Amino acid sequence: MKVKLHTYKISLFTLLIFCQLTTLGQAKNQKTVNRDKPFVLGVIDEIQSKTLAEKRILNIYLPEGYQPNDTTRYPVIYLLDGSADEDFIHIAGLVQFNSFEWVNQVPKSIVVGIATVDRRRDFTFPTTIEADRKKFPTAGYSDRFIAFIGNELQPYIEKKYKTTSSKTIIGQSLGGLLITEILFKKPSLFNKYIIVSPSLWWDNGSLFNQDSKISESAFHPQTRVYIAVGKEGLTPTEIPRVMEVDANLLAEKIKGFNNQNVKVYFDFLPQEDHATIMHQAVSNSFKLLYPKPKKE
Repeated sequence: MKVKLHTYKISLFTLLIFCQLTTLGQAKNQKTVNRDKPFVLGVIDEIQSKTLAEKRILNIYLPEGYQPNDTTRYPVIYLLDGSADEDFIHIAGLVQFNSFEWVNQVPKSIVVGIATVDRRRDFTFPTTIEADRKKFPTAGYSDRFIAFIGNELQPYIEKKYKTTSSKTIIGQSLGGLLITEILFKKPSLFNKYIIVSPSLWWDNGSLFNQDSKISESAFHPQTRVYIAVGKEGLTPTEIPRVMEVDANLLAEKIKGFNNQNVKVYFDFLPQEDHATIMHQAVSNSFKLLYPKPKKE
């Protein structure tokens, strides 16, 4: 009986030691999990806009080595549809990759992603198409958004971050429509325009009839324009239009201004459609807008 009791005590002691070791192991693993750190791609900033009467969220990518107190300054790339669940992450990744020392296609740059609130409201001008007025009742206030960019957003970024005078804007679809409107009406806001699959069908293509400041001989800033379109077909309009044709017409219209200070590149990507074109187009644009010096 004593032998059985002794054996029982040893078994109980062994079980307690095992439980303690297991608990310590779990606690150790728990501490390991708690030491994990979040992966940080950029910072979330915000600006209170008087023009838009609302607060706007900005996703900011700062290049490697950026120091607020340093004298080094960086070009700025403004991105429409710049929310984290839109185009900010993959475009910031393209900028980072192309600025790696062993790639050296694009200079290290700050990316400002403008988070979306209401694309129809911000990216379109008033339309004469009654059906679109009823379907999109908030549309038609691009003039306010352009004023926000020029009068509030750019001054805010230039004051808070270490920037140069180089400014690029990227946008697709309705974003491409807005960028085209800026190019025609306020071309000095940016040096480089990356226009992807622009929705030039809006208001039955009336933007094609818009006069442009870049057609004037007095417009001297060196401006580069990249226009891309995929295999996208007919537009969602009562009067049929073809996205590829409209994009090509835009490129030809800009070339027709005969301004030596404005260079336009047209890029047809037949393997891409409206859903897939953005990433490849922006990658292509960097090779054209930031050409590498030819090796002798």
